Amino acid sequence: MRKQQVSVDVLSTEHLNADLKGRSVRGGMLTLGSQGSQFLLGMAFTVVLAHLLTPADFGLVAMVTAITGLGQAFADMGLSEATIQRPDLTHDQVSALFWINLAIGLGLSLVTVSLAPLLARFYREPRLVAITLVLSAVFAIGGLRVQPDALLKRQMRFKALAIRDVAGNALGVIVSIIMAWRGAGYWAIVAFPLITNFTVMALSWIMVHWTPSLPRRGVEVRSLIVFGGNVAASYLIDNLNRNTSNIVIGWYWGAAPLGLFSRAYNLLMKPVSQLTGPAAGVAIPAFSKIYKDAERFAHYYLRTVSLIMWTGAPLFGFLFVAARPVVILVLGRKWLEAAPVFQILAISSLAQPIFQSAAWVLVSRGRSDRLLKLSLITSPVIVGSFIVGLPFGIRGVALCYSIALVSALPWILRFVFRDTALTLGRLARAVMYPVILCLAGVVSSELGLRLFQPGNLGQEFAVIALGFAATYLVAALVPSVREEALSFRSVLKEFGLFKQVVPEA
Repeated sequence: MRKQQVSVDVLSTEHLNADLKGRSVRGGMLTLGSQGSQFLLGMAFTVVLAHLLTPADFGLVAMVTAITGLGQAFADMGLSEATIQRPDLTHDQVSALFWINLAIGLGLSLVTVSLAPLLARFYREPRLVAITLVLSAVFAIGGLRVQPDALLKRQMRFKALAIRDVAGNALGVIVSIIMAWRGAGYWAIVAFPLITNFTVMALSWIMVHWTPSLPRRGVEVRSLIVFGGNVAASYLIDNLNRNTSNIVIGWYWGAAPLGLFSRAYNLLMKPVSQLTGPAAGVAIPAFSKIYKDAERFAHYYLRTVSLIMWTGAPLFGFLFVAARPVVILVLGRKWLEAAPVFQILAISSLAQPIFQSAAWVLVSRGRSDRLLKLSLITSPVIVGSFIVGLPFGIRGVALCYSIALVSALPWILRFVFRDTALTLGRLARAVMYPVILCLAGVVSSELGLRLFQPGNLGQEFAVIALGFAATYLVAALVPSVREEALSFRSVLKEFGLFKQVVPEA
């Protein structure tokens, strides 16, 4: 009886509606703090291992993760989104989903093991056999993790999620750095996802207070599987898009160029995920509860995207101008060839948060079918851009990808916004000021570099920072810009952020 009552409490979400706005903002702040901690841990991992290891070490592991990354998207069959999005669920349904996820995880582990010799032959690199065998365990761990993780998100238990994620990443970073320092080479990179995922999985089970029952016949899960299958297929295609670059570069150019490209891409995506990760973790559960109110849904989506762009646009502009000193400072001078790739990829950085927010709209509205259709249409464009750029080296791949993503974004958004109160015009007005100021900051900083010609990294960073600071100070004199920037305070007040709140249990 007690187990049944706990399960019902875990699955119920009615109590969340009483303070949905306040809970969403407090959850966003907790998630942002968690992402900030993980960002610092990730930077420590990147900086230390980049100085202790070589581009070829990173390239070797990227050859395998480019393939296993495809399975990662399919590992949960999209059933975590089904658990989060559906308003009514039973204990037996979630239990059935758990066993399905576990079976998929174990199956993907076996498939990965069987692929090990084929990968070694494809890349002409025998060391990949052992790396692939070890990394195959990530799928089994993931199968155990999916449903407890989804239940924590369904309940909007952001404090528990934040503690869990930071603890898992901290342990993974510490162990990996120790291994690299003691001469483990590329095995230090391999260890990180295994340790992090296992720790997060174990903590999820401890925190969720839910136990699955044995599989039963007659449990209605077909609609959940159809919804999740569409989400999983679209995520699989998106992962294929991202990982195709690593696959073709590793095959065509080898481990060292792949190491340079993958580090440049990952270094740029860290701040992108830092912004979109907290937003997605809060937006999908919250938007799923208000999507039937079209105008309210549009209002909060636009405010969320606008806030992300106000926060991220100056950062992305700074990274574009400061690509060379950033790469030298973070990775070291032996990675200098990654700087042009980093700068070219930064062209697409302004589009990345908006591109990723498209999935929030479709998933929270239960339109996984349209998400899959969108992925099927855009995939040839993204993959084709990698193929076109491949003969021109890693810079060519980066440039073609950036052009393709930016060019396709308006069409993607028009498709996503169909049957909603959202329009391209409303979105353009929501992000207009931060985008314009970002571009103006880039021009101002570039002019400053040419005028002062700094002689060292410190001076270079100072000139670029002053260029952006001057741009934003001048913009603050414009009433409409100042008014929009200050409007976020009233939004946070509306959400109850400045009220006295009871901490999450």
